[in-house]
Amino acid sequence: MPKRIRTGTLAGLTALTAAGLALGTVLAAPAGAAAPRPPGFLSAADLPPHPGSSWTAGRITAGASPDVEVDRCLSMALGDGRGSWYRDFRTDLDTSARQVSVRLSSVSAAKGRFSRVERDIRSCPVRIERADPEVEATLKDYGKLNVEEGAHVYGLHTETSWGATDIRLLAVGRDGTAVTVVDWGQMGDFGDAPLKAFKKTAVKAVHKLH
Repeated sequence: MPKRIRTGTLAGLTALTAAGLALGTVLAAPAGAAAPRPPGFLSAADLPPHPGSSWTAGRITAGASPDVEVDRCLSMALGDGRGSWYRDFRTDLDTSARQVSVRLSSVSAAKGRFSRVERDIRSCPVRIERADPEVEATLKDYGKLNVEEGAHVYGLHTETSWGATDIRLLAVGRDGTAVTVVDWGQMGDFGDAPLKAFKKTAVKAVHKLH
């Protein structure tokens, strides 16, 4: 059984939005300088299958995702965009996803970033509820995954006072000096989340980092 962490008052999930439809890579670099090499990313086919729509992958883009910059779970660890890339995914319905990967200067730095992301996810429900008294947030810890230097999966459910509900799955993983976060979300409750398929997606994300 997953560990369940319940909090009780405020907050808001940043909606997962999709970026462009074109496939490719956008890397910003100073004139005359070689662009840094991004870690490997998931493809649309790696996402949990959606019963009503296929997935579309956006571009692999250098820097901070605009959504992550304001995300109450991830912005503190990933919002500055230094040494990071992101890719957005969308369906034709309400389900969307995002992968953010960071390449650090050392294994020690990567371990620290991994731990920071985990701490921020664990404390996210409290920040959500403090930010909005109309939202209640619940976090579930779905445990660790045995892949490379490790990965961890969490579920986050938010419900407003007027009955709107959203479910989000988050996985953070590390391989060497690279850390990646996979963020999946849609309307619904914990029972609507494709946990088994998402864990497979998280394992693929870590394996693809190098």
